[in-house]
Amino acid sequence: MDRLHISGWRRLAVELVCEASTLGVAGGMLALFMATPAFQDTASSNWLKQEDLAVTFLDRYGQEIGRRGIKHDDSVPIDQMPKYMIQAVIATEDRRFFQHFGIDILGTLRALTVNAKADTVVQGGSSITQQLAKNLFLSNERTLARKIKEAYLALWLEGHLTKRQILQLYLDRMYMGGGTFGVQAAAEFYFGKSVRNVTLAEAAMLAGLFKAPTKYAPHVNLPAARARAADVLQNMVEAGYLTEGQIYGALHNPATPVARSRAATPDWYLDWAYDEVRKLAEAHKLGNDRVLTVRTALDPNLQRFADTTIEDQLRQYGHSYHVDQSAMVILDPANGGVRAIVGGRDYGTSQFNRAVDALRQPGSSFKPFVYLTALLTGKFKPSTIVVDGPVCIGNWCPHNYENSFRGRVPLVAALAHSINSVAVKLSIDIGQAYPVKGHNNTYEAAKRGRARIIQTARKMGITTPLPDTVSLPIGADAVNVMEMAGAYATFANGGKRVNPFAAVEITNSHGQVIYRHDRDTPPPKRIFNADVIDEMVSMMKQVVLAGTGRNAKLDNTDVAGKTGTTNGYKDAWFIGYSGNYVGAIWFGNDDDTPTNRMTGGSLPARTWHEIMAYAHQGIDLKPLPGDPPRPAKPAPTPAAAVAQPGVPQRPPSLSSASVAVLGTIAETAKAAELKKASSTALTHFTDVP
Repeated sequence: MDRLHISGWRRLAVELVCEASTLGVAGGMLALFMATPAFQDTASSNWLKQEDLAVTFLDRYGQEIGRRGIKHDDSVPIDQMPKYMIQAVIATEDRRFFQHFGIDILGTLRALTVNAKADTVVQGGSSITQQLAKNLFLSNERTLARKIKEAYLALWLEGHLTKRQILQLYLDRMYMGGGTFGVQAAAEFYFGKSVRNVTLAEAAMLAGLFKAPTKYAPHVNLPAARARAADVLQNMVEAGYLTEGQIYGALHNPATPVARSRAATPDWYLDWAYDEVRKLAEAHKLGNDRVLTVRTALDPNLQRFADTTIEDQLRQYGHSYHVDQSAMVILDPANGGVRAIVGGRDYGTSQFNRAVDALRQPGSSFKPFVYLTALLTGKFKPSTIVVDGPVCIGNWCPHNYENSFRGRVPLVAALAHSINSVAVKLSIDIGQAYPVKGHNNTYEAAKRGRARIIQTARKMGITTPLPDTVSLPIGADAVNVMEMAGAYATFANGGKRVNPFAAVEITNSHGQVIYRHDRDTPPPKRIFNADVIDEMVSMMKQVVLAGTGRNAKLDNTDVAGKTGTTNGYKDAWFIGYSGNYVGAIWFGNDDDTPTNRMTGGSLPARTWHEIMAYAHQGIDLKPLPGDPPRPAKPAPTPAAAVAQPGVPQRPPSLSSASVAVLGTIAETAKAAELKKASSTALTHFTDVP
């Protein structure tokens, strides 16, 4: 038995090895468990064809705004690309691509070292396979779970595809700035030629786009693009592909792009719209044609103004508020047509759509669901006196923002000043309005009340799971910006449920209309009596006129809304509406760190004001529910904005009738072009499917 006994340093070493092995196995099992959901998309043998749609998107006026998907006829095989195009990508993005098994540990360490020395991104950290895995299967959220899924999916791809197939998919699919995806589309956009014909200097500039396509887009920042291309050329020398002499010409005669507009493409909107089209196709509502044209509800002027305003606000106030990101959705409350989406600060840096995919606590912007549910009991009116005082549910006792209580206040004032205690007391009162024999204590009544509140939110369009927590009435459960905008539309349109949408009309490659939203979807459905909605709107108007949302007030336009601020100042919201638009805006940080005491009534309300003041210029104003009809005249342009240099002016807006006429003209012209193209094609092909 003595021979089995180990003591001293050897015993310590054995125990450390055993513990490390145990932790390693446990960690691996945990990582695999976290990665398992990511493999759902790979279960189908048809996973490579799930996104074979090629979609051209138009704005609401019929002008092209971008494309998504891949026309397989336009995909250039890698053996037809210049050798230096492939070498430039591999030297910069994944130097050991042909040696590793999907995850290049040595390459990652090397890239970290090089980038740290250069104080910028010179070489990529994730392998090409990892980047492709994220592109194919994952969102752009920055979490440990996503990185684990990415690693496992990279291994899966390496086991199911050849290196050549992985590289081909990578070169066809990655975002390259300017609204382009893949090197072929990028070569045509930036240089007006096929990728087959790009020079070494042009290839280096294209290869430099993968890590930061917006930052290095040559039509936006040519000096930065050329500096990045020089880094790529040096990478090619270091990788042994070229010599210093061979890159001399490209270094001293850098690429020059063709003239392009600097206007940003609405990429977050296009991503969301493309996802909507994919779902329609999967539901077999679009036929078998995979080449489609989609007219969207996008207002291009409003989209551009929202993009630039949010970026300006973050640049001007982001440092003082310790805030890096924002997201916004603007939609038409009459039918849910989405006019603009801002998914973050810079699409090129992060394609993660914070307006759609980020789940954030809404804070007090959730309270209108509570107040509406209270009005529905018939026990409350806006003038009903409620008591702002201490309240506890079990051991949980919420506090107000000011850490004080106001005593007796009208219900309308409680909402205007966003009093937490009243929202919690209302959840109890709602539950007591629906008594259950033997279950009427405070805790059980509050639970029943929260169930009713969740039911109200669901009816209005909140689809994200809402866990039943005691803090739900003050907005502790996470939601996204898009669904909050859609839910608030119910207030703006007088009590009807609308579902946010992008696709107004879809035509196939033959010009035939195969889908129309107004024809193929149910009309907005009334879910609440107009009288109770009128009362809610009257209370929410006071939020803007005399409450926490005063910074959102518009001149000559009646608006209503609600601010939202979460504990620890991690999230700040303002969601407001007029008779014409609903706008939901959020500010916060991706890593969930606190802001510097930012509230929904500060930067969010001010930014909402700037954007919505622009949106309402020169349009026929619609009344809010409960307001008398307005005279048929457009909102005046603010005096401060008349003929003022540097002040943005909204281009004249077209009526819905004018938009319809333009759409008809565009369809006629397109049909004529298709007819001409078809007759030409028939002279060359005998077998046309």
